[in-house]
Amino acid sequence: MERESSTPYEPKRNCEIRVFESSDEISTDLAEYISQISEISVKERGYFAIALSGGPLVSFLGKLCEAPYNKTLDWSKWYIFWSDERAVAKNHAESNYKLTKEGFIAKGVPSAESSHSVQGLGKGVSGKPYPRLCNARRPRLEPGTFRSQTVPIPHGHVYSINDNATVEDAATGYEFMIRQLVKVRTIGVSERNDCPKFDLILLAMGADGHVASLFPNHPAMELKDDWVTYITDSPQPPPERITFTLPVINSASNIAIVSTGDDKANAVHLAVSDTTEGPDAPTSLPARMVQPTDGKLVWFLDKEAASFLESMNDDASYEHHE
Repeated sequence: MERESSTPYEPKRNCEIRVFESSDEISTDLAEYISQISEISVKERGYFAIALSGGPLVSFLGKLCEAPYNKTLDWSKWYIFWSDERAVAKNHAESNYKLTKEGFIAKGVPSAESSHSVQGLGKGVSGKPYPRLCNARRPRLEPGTFRSQTVPIPHGHVYSINDNATVEDAATGYEFMIRQLVKVRTIGVSERNDCPKFDLILLAMGADGHVASLFPNHPAMELKDDWVTYITDSPQPPPERITFTLPVINSASNIAIVSTGDDKANAVHLAVSDTTEGPDAPTSLPARMVQPTDGKLVWFLDKEAASFLESMNDDASYEHHE
């Protein structure tokens, strides 16, 4: 199939692009993609550690709640995290936890169990003390509300931020919790940089090219040693958020970015092309900085988001699904 484009396009290394006619087709293919990674991870490691984003991304996970996946996947081995979270209460409309609970894990099912929320004490990178919360001497897991008869993920396998803490303490505590799970290899570890090696990090991209809560030209983009950081000046509300840093995202075994709509077309082109030059070349586009160190990146796009890309029928890295 030939498609017109005025911009030469070459994909980045270890980058696969899948283009679909509709959001429903994206959901179908994404479910199979996640299913395959889950099965491989459970077979090789005994666990499947996945980090999600919020917003419209959750709506693409619905197929996993349906047959055959709701019966065939080994949900007992799933461990769920968030690559970013808004510093709001768990029942707030803009909470990624709430969006995921209602749109995926407990879709249509009243919740009654618990998730892990981190409150802890220790030392972080560069010797920075971890927060002491509620007089805790070690990470304490407070009750939450995560249970689903549709997607039977054990309630203790869902890890959210402490929404009672300051955004700084929430970020520090979340990193501390991840470090403990890396020690016991529930989450893998990168051999290159000792960062956590999630089996899959699932991201969405904004029209400005941001991923997780890493925004263009923000100082958080430059962090090298922290695993989780916080921001108080998000250009999009709410202003306070926590987010994985780029080294953690890029250390994942698999990264998927989902992007739909023609308002994302320019950012998609700038993010994936290796030949972008000139005054419009991005210098600090977060999505462009997603470059797995020892993993695979797959883009899931609708035809509108991919409209600036040139069809490459002879290139296996570009697939147009009809």
